[in-house]
Amino acid sequence: MTVRMSTFSAYERGLNQLQMRQAELSSLQEEMTSGKRVARPSDDPAAAARAERALAALSRTEADRRALDASRNAMAQAESALGDASELMQRIREQTLAAGNPTFTDAERRSLAQDIRGLRDQLLAVANRGNGAGGYLFGGQGSTQTPFVDAPGGVAYRGDGGALMTATAEPLPLSVDGGRAWLGAPDPGTGTPTLSVFDVLDRLAGELETAGRTNDEITDTVRVGVQGLDASMDHLGSVRSGLGGALNSADGFEVRLSREALAAEADRSAAEDADMVKVVSEFQNQQTGYDAALKAYSMVQRLSLFDYVSG
Repeated sequence: MTVRMSTFSAYERGLNQLQMRQAELSSLQEEMTSGKRVARPSDDPAAAARAERALAALSRTEADRRALDASRNAMAQAESALGDASELMQRIREQTLAAGNPTFTDAERRSLAQDIRGLRDQLLAVANRGNGAGGYLFGGQGSTQTPFVDAPGGVAYRGDGGALMTATAEPLPLSVDGGRAWLGAPDPGTGTPTLSVFDVLDRLAGELETAGRTNDEITDTVRVGVQGLDASMDHLGSVRSGLGGALNSADGFEVRLSREALAAEADRSAAEDADMVKVVSEFQNQQTGYDAALKAYSMVQRLSLFDYVSG
C-alpha cells in the first residue's frame, strides 16, 4: 500500500514546526531579558508558590526593620535625654552642697534655691521631651498628652504606665515608662520605689528658701537632699543602662533580620531566577534547530508538480 502525503500537509507540518520553535525561542528570549525562569505562575506553579513565600518573608523582614529603626531612634533619644538629666542633677547636687556652707546668709541660700528651681524646671522639660513623632519619650504606652504636669501636691504623671513595644518577632521598646523612671526611685529611708526626683527638689528648694534656720537644720536639709538626689541619679542611671541594653538588643535583632532577608532572597532567586549559562546554551541550540526547520520548509515550498515537470 502506497502512502501519499499531499503538498498541503507537508506545508502545514513544516509551518507548525516553525511556529513551535518560534514560541520556544521567544520564551528563551524572555528568560534572557528578564533573568527570570518563572515570569508567571503557570510557568512553574510550585516554584511560583515558593517565590511568593519568600516575598512574604522579605516583606515581614522589611516591616520589622522599620519598627527596629523606630525603636532604636526612640531609645537613642531617651538615652540622650537621661544624659542631659544626669548633667542637670549633678549641677543641682553641687548647688546643694554649696548651700551647706555655714557662712552663707539666708539671702545667699535663697539665691541657690532659685537656681535649683530653675534647674528643676529644665529637668521637668527633659522628662516631657517629645520623640519627634507626636509622642513623648517618657509617655509610657503611647500617651499623646504631656506626661508630667505640675500639680498642687507636686509633679504628677499623666502618662500610661508601662512601655510601648514593637509588634515584631522580638519586641523592642518604643517609649519609656516615665512614672517608673522619674517618680520610682528607691526611697533612702524605706527602700520602696516611691521617691520622686521632683519632690526631692521641691522640698530642698523650699527649705533653703526658709529664713532663720539653724546651721544644724541646714546641714540636715543638705544631707537629706543629697541622699535623695543620689538615689534618683542612681535610679535614672539604671534606667539609662537599660536603654543601652535595648540598643544592644536592637543591634542583634538587626543582624538576625539581615540573615533572614538574605535567606529569603536566596530562596526567591532559587525558585524563579534563570540559569543564564543554561538559557544561553539552550537558546543557541533552539536557534540552530529553527534555522534548520526554516531551511527545510523553504525546500518543501519548492516541491510542486509544476517544479517536477519543468525539471
